[in-house]
Amino acid sequence: MSHGSMIELPKREAQTGREDLRHILVVDDDPMVCMAIEIYLQRNNFRVTIAEGGEAGLRALAYEQFDLMIIDIFMPHMRGFESIRTFHERAPAIPLIAMSGYAFANLNSPEPDFLRMALELGAERCLRKPFTPHALLAAINDCLAEHRPDAEIASVTQLG
Repeated sequence: MSHGSMIELPKREAQTGREDLRHILVVDDDPMVCMAIEIYLQRNNFRVTIAEGGEAGLRALAYEQFDLMIIDIFMPHMRGFESIRTFHERAPAIPLIAMSGYAFANLNSPEPDFLRMALELGAERCLRKPFTPHALLAAINDCLAEHRPDAEIASVTQLG
């Protein structure tokens, strides 16, 4: 075995390993939220693409394949629930987790259930900001388990 092939082998393994990771699109207009989610997900063996805003997220969705989307409900340049509806319509087969940190100025007013509305528009799960890293990982794992490719489901069924 030549010295050159020993150097190339780890590169191929690293590239293959990265491609095998589940790919998650995170869309939020708050860079700090994006950074925190990205770091946590990468530490938990996910490949992450960050889009700071709805338009950037839709561009990423057009050019890359994702296993899951985490989308903020309220972002600039998208009215209300437009983000959830639009992302779900563009990629209905990709599970979507909606998140919202919407705060109300008048605490006496009844709070609309934005997270329930997001579920009705196509979100699989909803998270209210701030959420714990554990809650985020649990929602991701639940969604991915429910949306395994047919081949994976068949092999699990055959084993059981």
